[in-house]
Amino acid sequence: MTREERFMLEAIKLSHQGMTNNEGGPFGCIVVKGDEIVGRGNNLVLLTNDPTAHAEVVAIRDACQHLNSFQLEDCEIYTSCEPCPMCMGAIYWARPKVVYFGNSRGDASEIGFDDSMIYEELSQSTEQRKIPMRSIGREEALKVFEAWKNKMDKTMY
Repeated sequence: MTREERFMLEAIKLSHQGMTNNEGGPFGCIVVKGDEIVGRGNNLVLLTNDPTAHAEVVAIRDACQHLNSFQLEDCEIYTSCEPCPMCMGAIYWARPKVVYFGNSRGDASEIGFDDSMIYEELSQSTEQRKIPMRSIGREEALKVFEAWKNKMDKTMY
């Protein structure tokens, strides 16, 4: 068994554990730096009543806290299923070097976790989306962006 397969089995174990404990759907994730697991997560949507508590988000938060960093440079993510659009966004913001996944998004769809509508919505203009999205207060909001642009002690991420 390869190193990567061993780590994937750990993510799969977390997916089963969370599902069995009725904490959320059958999804698990770990973050690895070198040969050390620095973050763990399983889906906690039901336990926390938080729709963003997907395994990848939970594991990323755990790893960032453990590493005292908002980025996961030189880290690997092992997730029991191909990440949903929300988790993909979190992964890209965290900037790991690689993501390994077990089940595909098609496999997830077959058990009732179908993200195809979200993928389709992301390709639509804001005016054409199912949930109305309207811009208001842009003039005031731009003032804060201008202040950020001119802030001398900002940390970019």
